[in-house]
Amino acid sequence: MKTYQSNEIKNIALLGNDGAGKTTLTESLLYEAGVIKRRGRITQQSTVSDYFPVEQEYGYSVFSTVFHTEWNGKKLNIIDCPGADDFAGAYITALNVTDTALLLLNGQYGVEVGTQNHFRITEKLGKPVIFLVNQLDSENCDYDAILEQLTSIYGPKVVPIQYPVKTGPEFNSLIDVLLMKKYSWGPEGGAPTIEEIPAEEMDKASVMHKALVEAAAEHDETLMEKFFESESLTEDEMREGIRKGLASRGMFPVFCVDAVRDMGVRRLMEFLGNVVPFVDEMPDVHNTRGEVVKPDSNAPTSLYFFKTAVEPHIGEVQYFKVMSGTVHEGDDMTNADRGSKERLAQLFVCAGANREKVEMLTAGDIGCTVKLKDVKTGNTLNDKTAENRFNFIKYPNPKYTRAIRAVNEQETEKMMNALNKMREEDPTWQIEQSKELKQILVHGQGEFHLRTLKWRMENNEKIQIVFDEPKIPYRETITKAARADYRHKKQSGGAGQFGEVHLIVEPYYEGMPDPDVYKFGGQEYRINVKSSETVTLEWGGKLVFINSVVGGAIDARFMPAILKGVMQRMEQGPLTGCYARDVRVIVYDGKMHPVDSNELSFMLAGRQAFAQAFKEAGPKILEPINDVEVFVPSDKLGDVMGDLQGRRAMIMGMTSENGYEKLVAKVPQKEMSNYSTALSSLTGGRASFIQKFASYELVPSDVQQQLIKAYEDSKAAEE
Repeated sequence: MKTYQSNEIKNIALLGNDGAGKTTLTESLLYEAGVIKRRGRITQQSTVSDYFPVEQEYGYSVFSTVFHTEWNGKKLNIIDCPGADDFAGAYITALNVTDTALLLLNGQYGVEVGTQNHFRITEKLGKPVIFLVNQLDSENCDYDAILEQLTSIYGPKVVPIQYPVKTGPEFNSLIDVLLMKKYSWGPEGGAPTIEEIPAEEMDKASVMHKALVEAAAEHDETLMEKFFESESLTEDEMREGIRKGLASRGMFPVFCVDAVRDMGVRRLMEFLGNVVPFVDEMPDVHNTRGEVVKPDSNAPTSLYFFKTAVEPHIGEVQYFKVMSGTVHEGDDMTNADRGSKERLAQLFVCAGANREKVEMLTAGDIGCTVKLKDVKTGNTLNDKTAENRFNFIKYPNPKYTRAIRAVNEQETEKMMNALNKMREEDPTWQIEQSKELKQILVHGQGEFHLRTLKWRMENNEKIQIVFDEPKIPYRETITKAARADYRHKKQSGGAGQFGEVHLIVEPYYEGMPDPDVYKFGGQEYRINVKSSETVTLEWGGKLVFINSVVGGAIDARFMPAILKGVMQRMEQGPLTGCYARDVRVIVYDGKMHPVDSNELSFMLAGRQAFAQAFKEAGPKILEPINDVEVFVPSDKLGDVMGDLQGRRAMIMGMTSENGYEKLVAKVPQKEMSNYSTALSSLTGGRASFIQKFASYELVPSDVQQQLIKAYEDSKAAEE
């Protein structure tokens, strides 16, 4: 294969909702480019994409597929991405390492929730977008309605370049208003018949052509001047204007295809090859130090590894983008993230499971390699003259959590190894061994996401697993001041144990003044602060520990032991055994014995005194609250709001955004356990949501009583 330079390389992400036909389109693109000799079919499990067993089992894409084509002296690297929001990590990664998004729409449904989600990411990353309407032969396809829908959502930047003469089963021709030609196909698709636009279509085509010329001229002053003079542009001038409009997101062209019958695909390839911006025409990337790294083949060499796939009989296949410089087969490089040395023994360019060996790749190109020792997804490899690190991919927060356990406990370690390996392939997995909840938690993007994990664990790894409902990390705190004392005394021959602690507890908040005077049971307690220690708790909140002992009632050397006893009870709250937080403890008196007092005695006394005072201090249970944003079609808004209110949600606001309603709410984490499944069911898969932890808030009193009773029952059962 020829070695392509950055001004000959185009990197494209192929996106679209589930069922839009991305995998089928990939087959047609590869077939038209001559990479494959015959087009595979999903039903026959013979496609270049979706070649992993789990994808063939479920019939939908789980992983992104990297492939390349060569077209008219240019190289197109295309990444075919999963459509389901559960596999958002794949399309977010692809958009970060490519330069243009090809956003496929199902001709039956038009703009779907996946379309909106994908477009939102392209907007955030500033990536050019080409809309591509597929399945024009569907009975329910209405191209004009889809075009109207696109324009109403994304505005006048949406500019059609093609339109079908007819849609539905009779679709076999379209009008290209850039070239002002009619394209027609026989039943098998493939090479089109190109002819003049018939008279009955000329008026419509001319109006759309003029709109396209005007849109192309807007992005170049020279072209704009010519347009004002002659109201026309040459074909090459229009391409240049469209390229600039694409690169600046000032224009979203609309194309048409029927991927199953290979109609319109060759013309799409021509447009991608001729008009889509090259790597060197896109905004520069910055390294972690904020320095610009240009796609310059003569610069120091840096590779960014964006994807790992584990394939049978091969092991880990590592996919990378050449960020700068030129990489050669056999190059020795250093891992900027891990400090290890690596040799790239082999370099490949990809077409799904097929790989073609190459000797070198230059800046902007995408390739893969195998048998690296210590490279993980997200790592950067540098040659000896480069000092780059890249960390530009930001993954979404988890939406769905389950506790996971191996049916055979002896396979737990094996299960953890498999989970960590899967996380290399999909960084949106988060694996957590929760000491607090005594569970292994898997955080993912949805039920689909976890279902594929279970299938892979049981079929590929041969480990039977069970998903359980995750426990909720409640917190305990207090709402008023209280006092207690406790004497620990033990005598059993020889040296005994003695320690007595008197203390006060109260709620802590940032900036509260030093303690002064307290009254309990008609008695006044005056506080004289001798020392104060603030402990920032790893589970959130703080503990402030104050020594106010006067007259040597407790020696200062025993204070750390008392604090240790208090911390033990903070780690296992008196109400439900959950972590306690935001408490100030004042040790103001006590007693010690000249012989029998020791650290253990004061630790036990401090622990018991704290537990007694805590229970008298208006103890409350706190629950985690999440900030939730739901994107929902207007016709489903009422159903979604009703469901949220049934989940104890507090609706914070509502706005319209690109044809969808955006609901903002605060919802208890406990109520979000099955939300992704419920939302999909309520809206027919047309809504999506994001969530993140917001704060801890008091639970309702009835919920608190249920939690306390459940904890007491479990303790009684253990005894």
